[in-house]
Amino acid sequence: MSQRQRDGGGLACTAMPLQRRTVLIGAGALAGLIGSPLLMNAPRADSEPGPTQEDLALLRRTFAVAEQARQSGNTPFGALVADAGGNVIVERGNHQAPPEGDPTQHAEVLATAAAWHVLGSDGMNQATLYTSAEPCVMCTGAAYWTGIGRIVYGLSEHRLLELTGDNPENPTFSLPTRDVLAHGQRAITVIGPLLEDEAAQTQEGYWG
Repeated sequence: MSQRQRDGGGLACTAMPLQRRTVLIGAGALAGLIGSPLLMNAPRADSEPGPTQEDLALLRRTFAVAEQARQSGNTPFGALVADAGGNVIVERGNHQAPPEGDPTQHAEVLATAAAWHVLGSDGMNQATLYTSAEPCVMCTGAAYWTGIGRIVYGLSEHRLLELTGDNPENPTFSLPTRDVLAHGQRAITVIGPLLEDEAAQTQEGYWG
């Protein structure tokens, strides 16, 4: 910042010492925010309860969906969305094989999009996405934008990377779902990894 002064027929600028003022303003702003609704209402990840028996049963169902995807010539990933009562609304496997499929048709993207058309935003807020492997960045974004309330996953992204290596079919970001959601504006409960050894069985032998 500067202060303008008359200098002959024109204007001259002289610098003002603002470093201290900037610090004071910053400290005052911080003090004003402490206890304010802005911070008090900021989204926080819910404390993560342990999975229920229903969670485990539905998660195992995604392993079967992943195996079906594999048998149909697609990559071995499966997902489903269940409503607040545990009713399965939709289940999908990856659909990347040509000519109908493409690299964006991950199981979680397909499942959350289809479920949103059935449940709407309010229903999705109470629904759970179950997936055989931790959602990638794209799939986490799809779950976030469709308003899902919970995510329960089997195989961790880290464990998946160990299995896929540098296979070009799955160039994973190796970025945890929780890290992606930490930058969002609403909280989503995430539970996982779970049943990793069972989940890994759908991947064995696929990646070479």
